Amino acid sequence: MPLLPANYLPANALPPVFDVDQRYSVDLHMHSNASDGALTPTELVKLCAERGLTHMSLTDHDTMDGVDEASAAAQQAGLCLIPGCELSTRWQGINIHVVALMPGGLQGPLVEGLKQQREARIQRAEVIAERLEKMGLPNALEKARAQAGSDRPLGRPDFARALVAEGVVADWAGAFKRYLGSGKKGDVKAHWPEISEAVAWVVASGGVAVLAHPLRYGLTRRKRGLLMDAFQAAGGQSAELVSGQQNPDSTRDLARQLVERNLYASMGSDFHFPGSHAAPGSMSVIPRTAAPPIWQHSRLIHLRDAPSGMLSPGS
Repeated sequence: MPLLPANYLPANALPPVFDVDQRYSVDLHMHSNASDGALTPTELVKLCAERGLTHMSLTDHDTMDGVDEASAAAQQAGLCLIPGCELSTRWQGINIHVVALMPGGLQGPLVEGLKQQREARIQRAEVIAERLEKMGLPNALEKARAQAGSDRPLGRPDFARALVAEGVVADWAGAFKRYLGSGKKGDVKAHWPEISEAVAWVVASGGVAVLAHPLRYGLTRRKRGLLMDAFQAAGGQSAELVSGQQNPDSTRDLARQLVERNLYASMGSDFHFPGSHAAPGSMSVIPRTAAPPIWQHSRLIHLRDAPSGMLSPGS
């Protein structure tokens, strides 16, 4: 039997460094109807397989309730799935999201953390509903619940759908621009933990904390750097270099900020529903960068050539 070359990787394995202008069959930021996505975890995995993905993560907002179903579907479809979630946090009064990649599944302090997040979402939805009712959407909580179609905690997208359904706004974008976006009346942040607390939950639970879509917060380069410094000081070790479609110059500049801080680079579409601007695996290409891929992190290294199903330590 011939010897394999030193740089050999199994089929569907991920490379140890980013290649210039290469597209990868990886998406580590997606949502299902376990939070505010439109597809069931099984349907999401099926769509990922149809689109040619080999590695994926389900990162629903403040919950991992869909992970078991997604793992079973991934096993059947031949995809490698890493459990995860997306945590809502605060930093200097700004709503910042942290993706938790959890190779060992839900465990440790994150268990109690997600319970706190669920209660925070329930309380927050009541405040959002109260504010929207004063702005012209009667029975806002009931209408958002109807849009959710389940008893899960409500999020801003559920209220956005309610606003569209009632004809208050023409579309989702208009709902966020007028009522729910950053700084608007429906943008309620007071219930979220500080970013340092959420990152601590993730790291102490065996996971990797990833700063989600750092280019979307409307920060100056300097303030984005301060956010990344605070995130790293709390134990965060990665940021999403690419989140959906981005300006190439902004992406290259963000890559420099990651390299300056020795942060791992992650990637994800932030997919929520078919027909939107995002689709599983649909995102800008990774630019030339010395930032190491997230799958090179010691807690995720097995993601490079993991078999189908849920990733677990030592797999």
